[in-house]
Amino acid sequence: MSDQPLHRTLGLTDDEALRITELMGREPTDPELVMFSLMWSEHCSYKHSKPLLSGFPTTGPRVVMGPGENAGAVDVGDGLAVVFKVESHNHPSAVEPFEGAATGVGGIVRDILAVGAKPICLLDSLRFGPLSSQRSRHLFTRAVAGIGHYGNCIGIPNVGGEVSFDDRYEDSCLVNAMCVGVIPHDRILSCAARGIGNRLVLIGNRTGRDGIGGASVLASAELGEDDADKRPSVQVGDPFTERKLLDCCLDLSDRGLLVALQDLGAAGLTSAASEMASMGGVGLAIDLDRVPLREQGMAPAEVLVSESQERMLAVVEPGRMAEVVALAQRHELEATDIGEVTDTGDFEALWRGDEVVRIPARLLTDDVPMYDVPRTPAPAAAPVDLADLPEPADPSAAWLTLMANHNVASKRWVFEQYDHLVGAGTVRRPGGDAAVVLIPGTNRAVAVALDCAEWHCELDPRAGGMASVLEAARNVACTGAVPIAATDCLNFGNPEKGSTGWRLAECIGGMADALRAIDAPIVSGNVSLYNESPGRVIYPTPVVGIVGLLEDASKSVGHAFQHPHDVVLLIGYGEPRVDASQYLGRAEGSPPVPDPVRESALFRLLATAADQGLLASAHDVSAGGLAVTVAESAIAGGVGADVAVDSGRRADETLFGEGGGRVVASCRPDHVDALLALAGAGIGVARVGTVGGHEVTITVGGSVARVSVADLARVWEGSIPEALEAT
Repeated sequence: MSDQPLHRTLGLTDDEALRITELMGREPTDPELVMFSLMWSEHCSYKHSKPLLSGFPTTGPRVVMGPGENAGAVDVGDGLAVVFKVESHNHPSAVEPFEGAATGVGGIVRDILAVGAKPICLLDSLRFGPLSSQRSRHLFTRAVAGIGHYGNCIGIPNVGGEVSFDDRYEDSCLVNAMCVGVIPHDRILSCAARGIGNRLVLIGNRTGRDGIGGASVLASAELGEDDADKRPSVQVGDPFTERKLLDCCLDLSDRGLLVALQDLGAAGLTSAASEMASMGGVGLAIDLDRVPLREQGMAPAEVLVSESQERMLAVVEPGRMAEVVALAQRHELEATDIGEVTDTGDFEALWRGDEVVRIPARLLTDDVPMYDVPRTPAPAAAPVDLADLPEPADPSAAWLTLMANHNVASKRWVFEQYDHLVGAGTVRRPGGDAAVVLIPGTNRAVAVALDCAEWHCELDPRAGGMASVLEAARNVACTGAVPIAATDCLNFGNPEKGSTGWRLAECIGGMADALRAIDAPIVSGNVSLYNESPGRVIYPTPVVGIVGLLEDASKSVGHAFQHPHDVVLLIGYGEPRVDASQYLGRAEGSPPVPDPVRESALFRLLATAADQGLLASAHDVSAGGLAVTVAESAIAGGVGADVAVDSGRRADETLFGEGGGRVVASCRPDHVDALLALAGAGIGVARVGTVGGHEVTITVGGSVARVSVADLARVWEGSIPEALEAT
């Protein structure tokens, strides 16, 4: 047994332990101290990041519900709101990838369910070490299997996301999951408990020891050599019960039987009940002996902080209890009255008739200590000197090599394990710029994308934060949708070490600048810190989810070239640069600083062009640059293209350099003039080629790169499967 005081074993500092005693006016009981340790952990309290998050724009004419609830909601017309959020399950996935990733999906679905919304799609953002590593291959394949298993079983389509590989994620992989749902405005549920005397009802699975301490043991500390010892802190998922829980809660909500609803996620009953009480300005009294248990001999602290999955906590009027219990039984679930709403403002818990917990709820949620992170700037990055980078003797061979890069190559191996068509609402499937999903009961659709520019964030975090927002928004805009709102998952290392705190602050500042420029407020989000080991710290990885609106789903645009003789266009602004590009192969140099104002103009141009039916395809120029973008459109359409660009730059920089603000599009020849007329100041529309044939040819000055569509597809599609088969 450890000789340390209990509070240190639980992850609380000496000062925090002293503060708890001062706030309580007495020494806390052991269960109370455990509760404080979870609620004051980084994962639950954001004690290092919350002071920085106030810089985000969070309001706007479409915002129905912003940050603070389980998920954000934005108006999409006809009294409907789209609800969405992205959240991390990084540390659990590094310890037990299948269950960690699977329960990440389950948790984000319950966040949407807690608002009363019906989930319509899932996305995921994944980062692992290189596939040459046996550990990373294991984490990658098992995490993807867990996501696919859980999502497929509950019947929610997984329609998009991103995957990348880098040595910096070898020890600390990232598994971020996003869910989108739909609900009428007047049926949105809050987690705020209200109504003195109303009953507190636990719905779903029984409570066990799985997941105990997950928020502090896993999600709020660095990983080390004893990772295997943390497996008991990883939750175990049951997607079939989740499906029943989803149907039951939607049924209860439809019948108006719920006053409030909350997911039991990190810190379990402690978090759910204290947040409900604090949000509602009331107290909650719980009899722990009434909580249905899966295991015998559990201590009160274990019952309070268990993170057993597939559980929801509801507030129900006493006169509706019989209806709630009967409806839950119809869905083959337990609904148990475990307590009531009180006027004390306290979180109270009884165990075998004795009071073991009495804490003012606000102490757990509102009076958390906040810390200013050190902001030590990293040295400014120097631009790459092209003189130090040999120009390839054979640009065609260099092109094929880049197509095989695992960060560029097709992610079909991943998304073919997901059911992306269940529910019959998927308009644009995985593999393009953004997913497009119908809003049920309408002819409108949402376009959704997740993205991040982590190498850019490492080198210039403010510009990288902007680039992360704009990359995701540009993906959405390529479908013809107008970006309307955002969610984010801020994945960083230890904010108290090195320049991590500075990068966190700078990335948030850059993201906020870009979000304001494109008028897409943040309505929900998550922060995941301490993603590092003694040997490696991850890149600053602020994953951004953008939701866009299409007024007419039938007008959505894909990325595939469509017809021979269509004109290939390069639309946008800016010049390519090899700095921090996949062609360079490392986070080095000084990437181009994006221009959010010009990006916003580009998005409007794409939306207007799509609405007027002027675009046959549109594809964002991103990883791999112009050559990869043209190749991907050709592969998707099964047809070649002949492109010529005279940029005045070195051929490999033009072919493979990266930088935001550019889109490769195609259109009918008689639509070119209309597109030129739509382009405003600073947004160029250049005719650069023609669709057709069985090869893709790109000419830059006197240099020609030419590869058949079949060879491009073979290399691009086969790269990741071949790496996994070679194990």
